[in-house]
Amino acid sequence: MKVVFQAILGSIVVHITYLVGMMKVGYIKTKNYQPDISNSWDKVEVLQNEVVFGHHHSPFLYVLTFIAVTVVFVIAINLFRKLKTGTIL
Repeated sequence: MKVVFQAILGSIVVHITYLVGMMKVGYIKTKNYQPDISNSWDKVEVLQNEVVFGHHHSPFLYVLTFIAVTVVFVIAINLFRKLKTGTIL
């Protein structure tokens, strides 16, 4: 069970790193955005009346990726332990 807990912890770290990275990328893009005001007068468009934030992903996608990354970590930990003890050959 120790391997499973280590794999779950690794999966949590990977997912938190991904989420924080996406937030940092969004922040940097927002901070560095400079609208092109001089050329925007040439093309006038009708604005939307609805606003959508983010993407519409299923929450089950995150559960599936969490399980998949946990399985990958279990395999990697077991492979590393076998390589360390020399029982893989």
